[in-house]
Amino acid sequence: MQELVTLGLELLKKQHFDSLAVGVLNFSKGTYSCFEILHQAVVSPKPYAYFDLASLTKPLTLASTKLKHPELFDEKLNLLLNHQAGLPMGGRLPNKGWREELEKYDIKKSETLYSDYSALRLQIELERKSGKSLKELCSYYWDKELCFWTGLPEGMYSPQTGFRAGRAISGTVHDPNCFNLNTFTSHAGLFSTIDGLCQSLISLNKQTNLLEVMTKAFTSRESRFLEGWDTVEDPSKSLAGPKVSLKTFGHLGFTGTSIWIDCEKKLGSVILTNATQNYWYERSGLSELRRGLGESIFSLAD
Repeated sequence: MQELVTLGLELLKKQHFDSLAVGVLNFSKGTYSCFEILHQAVVSPKPYAYFDLASLTKPLTLASTKLKHPELFDEKLNLLLNHQAGLPMGGRLPNKGWREELEKYDIKKSETLYSDYSALRLQIELERKSGKSLKELCSYYWDKELCFWTGLPEGMYSPQTGFRAGRAISGTVHDPNCFNLNTFTSHAGLFSTIDGLCQSLISLNKQTNLLEVMTKAFTSRESRFLEGWDTVEDPSKSLAGPKVSLKTFGHLGFTGTSIWIDCEKKLGSVILTNATQNYWYERSGLSELRRGLGESIFSLAD
């Protein structure tokens, strides 16, 4: 881990953001190791910062619900889960009537189009079908330090992820729809410490045999998304880094977060940053950081 800390410090100094947390998951042993760097130089002895997970929320709510409650998913809901239901990418939703707005779209098989609307429509369908809230369905494996942004602990610290109405965004969600809707949503809104997220993923695998389920799913993969997770199609170009196998799944978050899990190596990489702290549009440094740390982490199994 000390080598990863050194690499993390080196890569973070090149960025236009100041916070980084990294976790290494060992699914063979059911353990993890992690560290956190704040203000580009301070290595926390015990990670404590709550990072905005952004779109990592999608698999942490929807894919986890599929694992626990596969009976809820029919063909149309699977299309929504894997961004093949013909819904547009997204747009600004009204605070009142957003559910009705999303229900206007027909669900029909389409080419893959990554879509916040698809994730939100799936939430609506799951809640209607089960009679339960999505939070009830998906939170069975959450650590106490993984939560929705409206339930963040009082007095916690969260790295700044940008500006809204001229004020720094810290401790509130970055995503504008999630902020404006101000209710539990499936597309964004989860926050976690690096410890909380790593422990949750270890718990998810123990409770649902996540790696076994995904290994089997890879044998019949037909598109980029699989059981609600993104996948690696070309390791040499992937942000997971060049050392992963073709049986690797995960997800990215707009604020500079990522999860990647290699079914063959039984290793996982978790990277949390506040990459949108000052601006979001220049991401070459973030890409270098993701690939560099990923390469180092997944080399551990070589």
